[in-house]
Amino acid sequence: MSTPRPISRVLQAHTQQEGGGFVVRRPFPAPGLAQIDPFLLLDEMGPVEYGPGEAVGAPDHPHRGFETVTYALEGDWEHEDSAGHRGHLGPGDVQWMTAGAGVVHSELPARRIREEGGRVHGFQIWVNLPRQDKMMAPRYQEIPSSLLPERASDDGLARVRLLAGEALGGKAVIETRTPVLLHDWTLLPGARVEVPVPPEFQVFAYVFGGSVLAGPEAREVRNGQAALFGPGDAVTLSVLKEAGGPARLLLLGGVPLREPVARYGPFVMNSSEEIHQAIVDFQAGRLGAIER
Repeated sequence: MSTPRPISRVLQAHTQQEGGGFVVRRPFPAPGLAQIDPFLLLDEMGPVEYGPGEAVGAPDHPHRGFETVTYALEGDWEHEDSAGHRGHLGPGDVQWMTAGAGVVHSELPARRIREEGGRVHGFQIWVNLPRQDKMMAPRYQEIPSSLLPERASDDGLARVRLLAGEALGGKAVIETRTPVLLHDWTLLPGARVEVPVPPEFQVFAYVFGGSVLAGPEAREVRNGQAALFGPGDAVTLSVLKEAGGPARLLLLGGVPLREPVARYGPFVMNSSEEIHQAIVDFQAGRLGAIER
């Protein structure tokens, strides 16, 4: 018999500017909550409708010591880095970049959107790397929407797209350095699901459309809020039959690393000395530069 996880805390996302000036909704990090181990950051980018010449992104910037996950819901994105990688993300695509020892990276709305305008919506998630992986060689996993497994409940009221982990008999294709789950759920009015999760995982949900009743207490979690779950081996999610529309949420979980975290902007290491070395290496050009 499963043990549903109660809600231990509900977080309200705040808005702020990032990169070249785009606005994000961010439930964490926030005052009093630096991370949800092993996750370091969750940003919802948009949804926003840009006019011609208005679209901005994150031009050349370094990373070291963690992984960045970009999940595009609407719009098109272009990215490139100092290791010579270049690519494109369209609606539903995901890029899982392991920065490791370090890269200089650029991620912008596609030229068409920058020039003509258009709608953009997506997520940026930072996942910490364990000490032994922080200086590994950088790598990319770029998965198109067509290769992300999708499953539905027997009644068809709940659907999930699997970026990492398992649910409803499906298993994600992305390889993670530590055990992680990352699900995109769509719950129609009347839906109810119980999602098994390993008891050793720390788990939270971020609602970005409608509202959800979560946990055995059926606590309402609204658009722009994140629910942090307590101990147990299952997460219960439901939507009232009387709801005016579907709910959308990300469900995330992972095994906490429980290691010291030293962070400075785009560098996440285990000590202040390692942060200092990352800055020195970047300034000396050891993380490379994007060739254009």
